[in-house]
Amino acid sequence: MSETTAETHAFRPVRFSQDVETVQPDEPQVARELAETMLSIARKTYADTGHAMRAVHAKSHGLLQARLEVLDDLPPELAQGIFAKPGNHDAIIRLSTSPGDLLHDGISTARGLALKILDVEGERLPGAEEATSQDFVMVNGKEFNASSGRQFLTTLKGLAATTDRIEGVKTWVSKAFKGIEAALEAVGSESATLKALGGHPDTHILGDSFFTQLPLRHGDYIAKLAIVPISENLKALNGARLDTEDDEDAIRHGVMDFFENNTAIWNLQVQLCTDLEDMPVEGVQAWDEKKSPFVTVARLVAGPQTAWSEERAEQGDDGMAFSPWNGITDHRPLGAIMRLRKLAYERSAAFRSQRNFIPVTDPRVCPFGHGRSGGRGAAFNDAKEGLSLGE
Repeated sequence: MSETTAETHAFRPVRFSQDVETVQPDEPQVARELAETMLSIARKTYADTGHAMRAVHAKSHGLLQARLEVLDDLPPELAQGIFAKPGNHDAIIRLSTSPGDLLHDGISTARGLALKILDVEGERLPGAEEATSQDFVMVNGKEFNASSGRQFLTTLKGLAATTDRIEGVKTWVSKAFKGIEAALEAVGSESATLKALGGHPDTHILGDSFFTQLPLRHGDYIAKLAIVPISENLKALNGARLDTEDDEDAIRHGVMDFFENNTAIWNLQVQLCTDLEDMPVEGVQAWDEKKSPFVTVARLVAGPQTAWSEERAEQGDDGMAFSPWNGITDHRPLGAIMRLRKLAYERSAAFRSQRNFIPVTDPRVCPFGHGRSGGRGAAFNDAKEGLSLGE
């Protein structure tokens, strides 16, 4: 991962236009099937637990109050959208793992980081007109694990079929996949599919880098985004082994232990599209960093705090949504997979809100700001005002 700064890199990025996207004729049908498949996962976990959860990334490992600091003197190609002006924004970070059920951390799957940036300006995306935040949804791999909308649907149907299966079987499969993945990484390779299905190494989540994987508008241009550890205490956790054998919440406990006394700093980076043939908007492959490196446009800072609590879980897991479609038009999600997510995330959030009798809304302020435990207060009451949207 490059740590190139805005001051040292020159680009010739592709300008955004509406014709960079190609909508397939069957896309509306795939979107409906995808939404129904995600709801089937949510219904199964609700039937098992009596509590409605996200259909994907159900288990949170950290719910953090943070601050986004947009850098000064960005070149025009980077100073786009919410990064157009230097300044600070309050932000919320949700760390998670990908399954739609709450599994033992020994079943090690891909990790997610959802970022909600508060009080942003700009024309809103359709369906997000009443909200005031910008969401970026990322996972800890550069390449999406399905090559098309149809394959994405097939993969999700496979996961739906295993949602309520015996955890012991999943644990055995996870151990087998982790062994294969370790062998691949030993020779400089990796498999996004193996990681998604339980083969992710047992490492500390705070050492990971996270990526949108799929493109978005970047104002007048097109980009992918990344969040990369920059403080030395985070870098030290890259690849650090985590003992998940006897602790079903080992990832969460690792995050909580870190934030007892530490401040975390990440770089938020942008990778601009410089060639539509090599970097197609409808594609899912990683873009060549030699042709367009990731460049830092902002810092993300989270200080010492209680990184997870039941109070924060009610606020952040039950009462909040994170969706790439919650934001401004300057950061509109692009490509088939992004378009397919919209309906599925909206219906998943509505399902949670209806079953839990807790409105899923867009916060105006961070609800974790009143005390280290993140207990309810005036901030949470303010945060309950807003628009229901997202996953």
